Amino acid sequence: MNKPIRRVAILVMALFALLFANGTYLMVFQQSSLNANPLNRRARDEDFAQNRGSILAGDTPIAYSKPSGDRFKYQRVYPHGRIYAPVTGFFSYDHATTGLENSYNTQLAGTDDSLFVRRMVDLVTNQPPQGASIQTTINPDVQKAAYDALGNQKGAAVAIDPKTGAVLAMVSKPSFDPNKIASHDVEAANKAYTQTVNDTGNPMSNRAAREIYPPGSTFKLVTAAAALQDQGLNPDSLVDSPNRLLLPNTSTYLYNENHMSCGGARITLTHALDVSCNTAFAQLGLKVGADNLREEATKFGFGSRHLSDVGGAASVFPDEVDQAQLALSSIGQYDVAASPLQMAMVSAAIANDGVLMDPYLVSTVRSPDLQVLSRTKPKELDRPLSADNAAKLKQMMVSVVQNGTGTAARIPGIGVGGKTGTAQSDPKRKPYAWFTALAPAGDPQIAVAVFVEDADIPREDIAGGALAAPVAKAMIEAAVKR
Repeated sequence: MNKPIRRVAILVMALFALLFANGTYLMVFQQSSLNANPLNRRARDEDFAQNRGSILAGDTPIAYSKPSGDRFKYQRVYPHGRIYAPVTGFFSYDHATTGLENSYNTQLAGTDDSLFVRRMVDLVTNQPPQGASIQTTINPDVQKAAYDALGNQKGAAVAIDPKTGAVLAMVSKPSFDPNKIASHDVEAANKAYTQTVNDTGNPMSNRAAREIYPPGSTFKLVTAAAALQDQGLNPDSLVDSPNRLLLPNTSTYLYNENHMSCGGARITLTHALDVSCNTAFAQLGLKVGADNLREEATKFGFGSRHLSDVGGAASVFPDEVDQAQLALSSIGQYDVAASPLQMAMVSAAIANDGVLMDPYLVSTVRSPDLQVLSRTKPKELDRPLSADNAAKLKQMMVSVVQNGTGTAARIPGIGVGGKTGTAQSDPKRKPYAWFTALAPAGDPQIAVAVFVEDADIPREDIAGGALAAPVAKAMIEAAVKR
């Protein structure tokens, strides 16, 4: 072989070697990113044609796939779409996935490593691949009760099992219909998605876990907890409760609701919670101090993200506050912000003898042959209260429902503890209404938080006891069997 031919042969072999190396690199190292590329329609077509596993609430399928008879083979169905949309999210052709459809996508699609053996069996037996099923912790009765009770109000509701952290309900309104976005008519699905995204009511906002708002007087539970823990107070301790309080180093006065008296110059801590006395709790916060109050809030879960599988947001207690800001923060104003999930966690920790459990939304993942692939074990997060102080604060919450601002949550035969809240976020908009509760008081099975962003009623009629407490009552009645 002469030299020119030899050179050409070496060059050709080198090119083949480079081509082989590039192909190997693409298959080994870039397969995932190429499959995930939104421009890769072949991969999208393949994913959209999968027989995805079901998502369940109890025995109720809240998302499943059925044969479609078209080029995509299987249609994703959400039989109770709007009720469970904040939990399931959606599975769409052009707009990917959200909610549990997103965080458990590989398990539902059957491509997760935990299903490798199953995929091999399907390959050998020439069976179409099938995804795993996701068992949520949602109680369908509580979920529907919350959805129905919220009615046309814009807001959210969350319920937790205080002993385990299992989320029993997660509702956000207004909601949306994931069936329209999951449609195989791609053009119609895109139109539905655009309309939903542009809706001024923000129906895709998960107000229950992904949004944070001023919690108002429901935060007084955290301030009360700090006073019991750090100041050695008890429910009968007397606290100052002036008609108005001059905020430190300012010329601004803090007033009680409707500029009213709380019942005297000095009242018990229980009565201060009953009537939600702003001046009393602002002074308590000043005595507790910013560092201790922030630490107590952190122990209740503030500052950390929870329920990451639905994109839960961290609630906030400000890092730095002056004395005036501390007084306002102590009553859930200034820059304090919390999700309904977070305020349900506060009640859950009080209900559970002062032990805060990590909230979770999925209990088990099962293969198509029902083998358990993973199971969530309840996990303790922190202990913001001693058992003794938790019992005291629980009884103070019961007094709020029996004698104070939370009477709309009373249920004959069931001891309910609660705390109302009305929070001003902006002078130009109506206040928010809150209610958080636990029940039955003797052996709590449920902790709830209800948030009403807009009830379309006059400003002067907005109150946590009037708007949010009846929703919590409906949820408790659905959960607690008498």
